[in-house]
Amino acid sequence: MSDYAVVNPATGETLAEYDTLSDAGVEAAIASAHDGFRVWSRTAPAERAEGLRRVAELHRERRDDLAAIIVREMGKPLEAALGEVDFAADITEYYADNIDRITGDTPIDILGEGTAVIRRAGLGVLLGIMPWNFPYYQVARFAAPNLAVGNTILLKHAPQCPESAEALQLIYRDAGLPEGAYVNVRVTNDQAATIIADRRVQGVSVTGSERAGSAVAEIAGRHLKKVALELGGSDPFILLSTDDLDAAVQAAVDARLDNVGQSCNGAKRFIVVDDLYDAFLEKFTAALGEAKVGDPFAEDTVLGPLSSLAAAERLDEQVQRAVAQGAKIEVGGTRDGAFYPGTVLTGVTSDMDAYGEEFFGPVGTVYRVSSEDEAVALANDTSFGLGSYVFTTDADQAERVADRLEAGMVYVNLVLADSPELPFGGVKRSGTSRELGLLAADEFVNKKLIRTA
Repeated sequence: MSDYAVVNPATGETLAEYDTLSDAGVEAAIASAHDGFRVWSRTAPAERAEGLRRVAELHRERRDDLAAIIVREMGKPLEAALGEVDFAADITEYYADNIDRITGDTPIDILGEGTAVIRRAGLGVLLGIMPWNFPYYQVARFAAPNLAVGNTILLKHAPQCPESAEALQLIYRDAGLPEGAYVNVRVTNDQAATIIADRRVQGVSVTGSERAGSAVAEIAGRHLKKVALELGGSDPFILLSTDDLDAAVQAAVDARLDNVGQSCNGAKRFIVVDDLYDAFLEKFTAALGEAKVGDPFAEDTVLGPLSSLAAAERLDEQVQRAVAQGAKIEVGGTRDGAFYPGTVLTGVTSDMDAYGEEFFGPVGTVYRVSSEDEAVALANDTSFGLGSYVFTTDADQAERVADRLEAGMVYVNLVLADSPELPFGGVKRSGTSRELGLLAADEFVNKKLIRTA
């Protein structure tokens, strides 16, 4: 079977296979993006904005077809797939709307006569290495800001997402962007390393696992290339007080089951104070146990299959190992092919593998704590530092806890609140950069000083 193939995780059927590029094809792709940069970087910002706005429009016009593709590729429930297409369109439109803020000069107050400004310009060709869990959203948050500043894109999608990758390349072509502005490349890991090393390529962004991020960063560092990393997470959901426990539980369920639990910034560790623990656990366990598992095209399906049989097998092995080490399954824990039900673990302690692992699927671990300090200490006792969630009725406590959490993002009394204008990223082993918002457009730019007498 080809490295790039559409394998429906719900059925196991191989629906399509795609050829990997030859080495000559890789060279042609780099050359096209390099030549495209000479055109695109000198295109007026307003014209670049119009191209991006048309990309957003085409996402919306082709919404149903785009959504159906990723349901087949990685099992995303249809409603979520439609929402992802919409979000990708919104992100792309955001950068079109804010092109002047992104590309405009920033004056500097100088100690002397004359003027000084910072002028932002694209660096050149960038390689994006994207994951399978959000085939459109992840691409939009990398490609849109970088195209806005004048960079050009080589896009290596996950091997299980070749059809959505082709659909995206067609959108960028149909939107009227010049040849080479956005180039889809189906390459091996060795070929990706060759691309990173090429003198015409100025940077690389990877969203994926710690292992993938480490490998790419090593290659990029060896060749003195700028690298942006968006990696894993084991986000805490801290419940300290509430005047509506049912709403807090529903937020916890939504944050854990989003994208069938396959979201880097999904809540995964639920840290609950003593006086709320028993009631929370009862309601949370019941809700996860009731989440319907089934056909991702069905309207009432909450949990489609995981992205692949291998992903479900890995998750199942993690859960069974946790149980062997002393954890307790409150609900779920029984795999059926690539399908995995909502699962709750308790009794996880710091000497277990599960304490430090990321569960990339609909599995939540619930912990009991006695105080705010204990909750913060437990939340921070991880190698990850992506997002975090704090639920409390005490505004002062919310401010204290948010300030103490070692994370790139803190959401207070809400979940699933990502938005185009809000920067996304983490600290520690969760990554080194920011995507979305205006900060995303500052990752791969030449911030050129122009000082005039």
